[in-house]
Amino acid sequence: MQDAVTVIAFAAGLLVYAPWLILLLAVALVPAFVGEAHFNALGYSLNYQWTPERRQLEYLRQTGASVETAKEVKIFNLHRFLIDRYRTLAQKFLPGQPRPRPPPRAVGHAAGRAGHARLLRGLRLHRLAHRARRLQHRRPDLSWPGASAACASCWKACWSASPRSPDRRCTWTTCIRSSRSSRKSIRNPMRSRYRGRSPAVSRSTTSASATRTPRPGRCAGCRSSCAPAKCWPLVGENGAGKTTLVKLLARLYEPDEGRILLDGRDLRDYDLDDLRANIGVIFRDFVRYHLSAGENIGVGRIEAMDDKARIREAARRALADQVIEALPQGYAQLVGRRFKTGVDLSGGQWQKIAIARAYMREAQVVILDEPTAALDARAEFEVFQRFKELSHRRTAVLISHRFSSVRMADRILVLAGGRLEASGTHAELMAQGGRYAELFELQAAGYR
Repeated sequence: MQDAVTVIAFAAGLLVYAPWLILLLAVALVPAFVGEAHFNALGYSLNYQWTPERRQLEYLRQTGASVETAKEVKIFNLHRFLIDRYRTLAQKFLPGQPRPRPPPRAVGHAAGRAGHARLLRGLRLHRLAHRARRLQHRRPDLSWPGASAACASCWKACWSASPRSPDRRCTWTTCIRSSRSSRKSIRNPMRSRYRGRSPAVSRSTTSASATRTPRPGRCAGCRSSCAPAKCWPLVGENGAGKTTLVKLLARLYEPDEGRILLDGRDLRDYDLDDLRANIGVIFRDFVRYHLSAGENIGVGRIEAMDDKARIREAARRALADQVIEALPQGYAQLVGRRFKTGVDLSGGQWQKIAIARAYMREAQVVILDEPTAALDARAEFEVFQRFKELSHRRTAVLISHRFSSVRMADRILVLAGGRLEASGTHAELMAQGGRYAELFELQAAGYR
């Protein structure tokens, strides 16, 4: 708005002192404005056409860098998959898109200079007196101050309206201030307090392999041991530490005190990637990937993403096969409503796909954190039946508030205040009359 006022004011001065310079002003400015308007419209059109592709790239970036997805990205080792997918899309869409030739900035600049470059050079301050002398020669009635004002008005009007960078008034002081600010912004990430920070979960320099079937492990902090090929439900009130214990087992957290032993060795002695590859975790806030239905299951084992038979078997075991087969494109159907062709699912259907992700992993230890919260009673019973069958071949850890489901387990662990309060079968815990019996009776009272 300031530049517009400047142009109008100086144009009024030209009308008073030298009306014929208005024509030169129009010749100087019109090509620049026409060029800028044309290429701005063209740029908007191209950006609008690229919106779906840019949204896919932005979604992959958010998935790889958001706190909501961090747990599964680490557990399933998804960072390489997301980076490769992002690179593939970027190379496919960005370089191959049609671009105006020559580039808009160069053409817009040429259009502007075609109209006023010579004029600006001719009306610079060091030649202003010469131009004023010639103007006075043509107009004897025009005084020296008037001639100088006319030349200065035309030069200033062209300069105020010419297309430049957003920082129009780039004086020495503003350049220095901008440079100092930019240098601080760039330097901050390079400072030692960022560069020298170590990851929250460290990697062992003498890593042991976790690929073989484990012997009984022990959580020293909770003073409990868990034998393999068993189903271990964790129950307790909110805040008891159930999910925290699961994150400790997956080494998303490091214990503040105590140790977690696997085959008699500290969990921190094992290779981090190898350990997580043998642990499958589905959290209660599982990620709903806006990918195809098959890829939603396949992320459970990235290296087997193209194994269609394995994906279908995992879906069958999690009761998700009927959900996926009912989709318009089956396993190739994009799920979620973030993108135009996606089909949204109900909470229970999403949960079945998430459970299939755990079966896809084929891990030695499978951990489900409240896996049936959105399932109906029949589906919940079937899921727990199959989950119990899974524990015959591997260790299964289950977090649930449904006591009707966990009562079938071999041994139930009751947590309270971050500590193991009691353990045993359903009958043993009910006979003890402790917290487990109290919570069970409270829940059972609603069904009587």
